[in-house]
Order: sequence, then C-alpha cells, then structure tokens
Amino acid sequence: MPSRGSIYLSDPVHGFVDVPRETILPILETRHVQRLRRIRQIGVAYLAFPGAEHTRFTHAVGAMALMQDTLKILARHGTPISHEEHAAALAAVLLHDIGHAPFSHSCEKRLILETPHEDISGALIKSLASELGPPVDLALKMFNNEYERSFFYELIASQLDMDRMDYLRRDSHFTGVIEGRIGVERILYSMRVHPVAGQAGSHIAVVSKGVYAVEKMLNARRLMYWQVYLHKTVVAGDQMLWSTLQRARSCFAEGNLEAVAGITPALRFFLAHRWSRAHLENAAVLEAFLCIDDTDILASFKAWCGSTDKILADLSRRFMWRDLFRCTFLDAMPPEALINMWRERVADWLLGDGLSTPQCAWEDAALYLNVGYAEHAPYRKSEDVIRVIDRQGVLRDMMALGDAPFIEALTNFVEKPYVCYPKDADLPL
Repeated sequence: MPSRGSIYLSDPVHGFVDVPRETILPILETRHVQRLRRIRQIGVAYLAFPGAEHTRFTHAVGAMALMQDTLKILARHGTPISHEEHAAALAAVLLHDIGHAPFSHSCEKRLILETPHEDISGALIKSLASELGPPVDLALKMFNNEYERSFFYELIASQLDMDRMDYLRRDSHFTGVIEGRIGVERILYSMRVHPVAGQAGSHIAVVSKGVYAVEKMLNARRLMYWQVYLHKTVVAGDQMLWSTLQRARSCFAEGNLEAVAGITPALRFFLAHRWSRAHLENAAVLEAFLCIDDTDILASFKAWCGSTDKILADLSRRFMWRDLFRCTFLDAMPPEALINMWRERVADWLLGDGLSTPQCAWEDAALYLNVGYAEHAPYRKSEDVIRVIDRQGVLRDMMALGDAPFIEALTNFVEKPYVCYPKDADLPL
C-alpha cells in the first residue's frame, strides 16, 4: 500500500500504483502528461481489436509502476539509489512518451515531419524542466543518456526497459491476444546492475535464471507485432489515416481552404505548414503540439465527410465508418509494371465512381493504393544487447547463455510485402 505521502491509482494491469505527492504528482498533473489521456496507446488498432481503447496515459503510469518495483529490487541487491535519483527515474519514465502524436505510432513523423517521438519528448521534457526544476532536470539527463550512472538510461530506453515490459503486458490485456503475456515479475526479480555499485559504464543485466523469461518476452513481442501492431486491418487503417492527412495537406498547399472547412485549429497548425526537427526549439510549435490529440483528428475527419473535395470526403468517410482498404500480404514485392497496372485500375475505379477527373485520376490513385513492407525484428543485435550475469559473475551477451539458435532466429529482420487498395477496385493479385 502507498505511504502517507502518496496517492494511488488503480490500474487493471498492475494493481495499485503509488504516486508520491511531493515529487511525482505535480508532474502527473501537468498538461504534458494529462494530454496522454486523449491519445490511444496502439493507434488505430481499435479498428481490429475493439478493446484496444487504452491510452498513452495508462501506459505511462504502468511503466512508472514497473520502475518503482525495479528500483526497489536493485537497491535490495546492493545498488545505491538516492532519493533524488529515485524521483528522477520515475519522472523520466512517466514523461518518456509525451512526444507522441495523435494515434501514437500511426501519426509518427507526420505532423513534425521526419521527427521521431523521442526527439519531441526530449524537447518537451526540456521545456518542462525549465518550469518545474527537480526532479525533471535530472530526469532529462537520464532520458538523454547524459547522466553518469548510465544504467538509469537502460531502464528507460533499451531492449529490457520498463516501457517495453508494460506495453506488451498492457496491449495483450486490452486486445485479448494472450500470446503477448509475459512474466514481468520474473524478469524484474532477475534484474541487477553490473557492476553493482552502478557507476559510470554500468549496465542493467539479468541473472542467468531469468534468461528464459526474457526469451519468452522476445517471442511475445514477435507475436504481438504480427498479430496486433502489423495486423492487416491495422496496416489498412494506418494507410487510410495517412492518405486522408496527405489529401488535407494538399488542399492547404493549393489554397483550397473550403475543402478543409471544419478542421480544428490544432490540426490546422500542422497541416497548413511544414514543421521539422529544426523547429523543436520553437516555443510556438511545442505549444501547438501540446494542444493536439486524437480528438482533433476525429473531429476534423468527421467534418470532412461533407468536404467539397470528393477525395477528402471519401477518405474521411471511409475512416470514420470503418470502410477500410483491403490489405493483402504478398509472397514477394511485385514488379513496377504490375504496380502501375494496379494504379491504373484504381484510377479507372475513381473515374467510374465520380471521385476524380481524367486529369487527376492517376495522381489521386496514389492515395488509394499503397505497396510497402511490414517489417520487424524482435531482438536487434545492432542495438544495446541484453546482458546476462553468468554463475561466475561475468557479464555476457544473452545469446551466449540462452537458447542460442532460438535467439538467433529472433534477430532475423522479417519483411512482409503488402498491398492496400479499395475493395471495390478488385485488383488482380
């Protein structure tokens, strides 16, 4: 149970979550964190999994709960952690996702162009640190891997971090995909800092008896990607979301403001201009980002169902009414000649339905036809490896102690080609 200096939140995944009043509650109550209540954790996955309505806020709180448990375990096994470090680590993981755009990864790099959410989170944490000071200032150093005790960064962002363990358990719970369930407690109780003092150059590792729980987590992550995050309905929903935003941005570029009537001010700010990573120092851009969430997308799409632009109206209606594109996974990436033939078929279909004109049909067809790759590797050796402390106390790569062939298989980068297109176009695949 929480101490007298805390409040607690009831979480369906982790139970009661202790929120220290003095250090963490003021951060939890900022609009930076409260905004996350209005951003779905797994984007448009609710179109395929009706229960997937959980938010980035619940994930942030859950990741913080796991951080609390982990810090207690590490301290119990001899790693000194000060009160200031404890508060900063909780703050860092609570704030790690505040840079997510509406619908999370579904709109990644599409409002502040080609800029990952981690960079936006860093800019927002920096601005919040200037307002609140401790513990956010130290949390920013941990988040940016600038704090000398580097194991704190690995608890926030690595292949064995609090973020990953919470989202696998949480997403499995809310989608009902049981293959994503992992033994979080077993992993946490196996975690140590090596060397135990935790000074510069130290790493998070698991003792050898925790290896199989970690292997199960990696396999669960693989299954969740192919069964949930890259499910064909989710891929189709993402494509429709992107096409609709792209069409609206084109209307702004052409000066066709009548077509985008009804857009919310927050979404207008991003579609009427082209913001990039270079603008993260612009206070107005960060302020606008704090004002945009899923409701802006949905309200604008709902208004655009009656747009004077037929393509924008059709795409918006399809998304809102779940009249999704068909997504088909292919054995191999099709040749360019076949893709062009498909595009001609879609263009003819647009003409036949009166959605486009002979002058625009070929260009418009690009919004309705997408050929690409769904890709994933559960364990990337090129990233920070998962470390294991063997029975002699030596730090080793997990591949040296676990089921090496199984882990090696998980390092393979799998690419699955796909095509998304309107069902009525009836492409010959």
